[in-house]
Amino acid sequence: MRRDRDPAGRPRNARPRDALGRPLPRGGRDDAEARIPDDLSIAGPDAARLADRLLRAGRPFHAHEVLEASWKSGPPDERDLWQGLAQVAVGLTHARRGNARGAMALLRRGAERARGYQIRYGPTRAGDRPYGMDLETFLAAAEDLAARIERHGLDGIPAAALRPGLLRAPRPPAPPEP
Repeated sequence: MRRDRDPAGRPRNARPRDALGRPLPRGGRDDAEARIPDDLSIAGPDAARLADRLLRAGRPFHAHEVLEASWKSGPPDERDLWQGLAQVAVGLTHARRGNARGAMALLRRGAERARGYQIRYGPTRAGDRPYGMDLETFLAAAEDLAARIERHGLDGIPAAALRPGLLRAPRPPAPPEP
């Protein structure tokens, strides 16, 4: 079987994918998800917003592709941030696919890598929320999820725990004053 390749000859997989990133048969399917382009180039704020939407929608594989694009095309000093976030997204993908061991490993590895970025650059360079991301809450949720999976397996993990937001959730508007 001939492998899909891009114009530069690099391997690519043009097959349609399901919501969890698993390849579907060629020829189009109604349940195929829109693909993130292999050559996506996206700025940090846009990547954070798109990844957040995909994670909250339960599409961590697709969020991983967005985060991976930022890791590959972003500034070198942000590589650990984006790579760590992409690994967390892959960990969430493994959890949704039922692979507890892979989920725990990648959730922890990703959180550790992104925390390394936080430690290295601290609030002066990275800010408490680079690109509007609530890293502390997101990484704590990844670490907590890994610990819960280790203790109890994937059974009983609520769906909401597999859909963490990367950006701080908007606050509901204050009620009007009487």
